[in-house]
Amino acid sequence: QVQFVESGGDLVQPGGSLRLSCGVSGITRASYAIGWFRQAPGKEREGVSCIGTHDGSTYYADSVKGRFAISRDEATHTVYLQMNSLSPDDTAVYYCAAATERPMLLLRLPLLCGSGYDYDYYGQGTQVTVSS
Repeated sequence: QVQFVESGGDLVQPGGSLRLSCGVSGITRASYAIGWFRQAPGKEREGVSCIGTHDGSTYYADSVKGRFAISRDEATHTVYLQMNSLSPDDTAVYYCAAATERPMLLLRLPLLCGSGYDYDYYGQGTQVTVSS
């Protein structure tokens, strides 16, 4: 059973930073993609970022490029999302998620992670609110 323990969501002022953490357990495949998608009220789900465990390649949505950075600690099975220069448009529930069942798409991360709908498992989410 795949489980996620997410943390780090908070209320932050515009221009501020947050780091989300996600501990993952129960994934048996050696190669998969793990990352984050977000969902704001009244908006479409958006794939934010992901990382492929096979080679460390990464994907970022255009809306977060240059501001967010994803990283992974293989030893602790933890994935992080460092978020800088936050704006009110970043306000959403952020979900940690894993795509394990389509290994052929690991070479096409934008396709696998871009919409946020193609993950196989995801956690409960953590709220990020950017407001003054």
